[in-house]
Amino acid sequence: MPALDRPHPAVPLHPTRRRVLAGLAAGAGLAVAGGPLAGRGAAWAQSDIVFERGRVSIVTHDGRRYPFTVEIARTRAQRARGLMYRREMAADHGMLFDFDGVRPRAFWMKNTYIPLDILFLEADGRIWSIASDTTPLSEDNIVADGPIRAALELKAGTCRLLGIEPGDDVRHPMFGDPPQE
Repeated sequence: MPALDRPHPAVPLHPTRRRVLAGLAAGAGLAVAGGPLAGRGAAWAQSDIVFERGRVSIVTHDGRRYPFTVEIARTRAQRARGLMYRREMAADHGMLFDFDGVRPRAFWMKNTYIPLDILFLEADGRIWSIASDTTPLSEDNIVADGPIRAALELKAGTCRLLGIEPGDDVRHPMFGDPPQE
């Protein structure tokens, strides 16, 4: 019989240690069973993340301008949360991710129920690439290998419908543009 399978003799605990361990176990059980997260999912646990709202405009290569209301994900917690757990989003809304640095980026759709178009943006707001019609709940990496400063998530099909393409511009103060009205 392997050593790990042998029965071990019971080691008696000092009465004080026994009370301390029992108290810790009971406290841990109450924290898990009746604590603030009891019976609630991950969506509730992250619901205290608040996003700043703003406006962006997408200007296509032929001069058409499309305004969107966006939530802005600036902090690590906001970027990690993104649009997770949401079941709907208005057609003229989106989420703008501010990475505060330029490098290749990757996203996934874990816990994201809305199919999206993800626009990967350069430091000046120019669209580097678009991941169209992403698959909800997928854990596959969606990678942009270019000099990515930000990303804009819109409802899937928006880019196709409006003719938005790589090379078009996203306007927002993050990219040095005046505030959008």
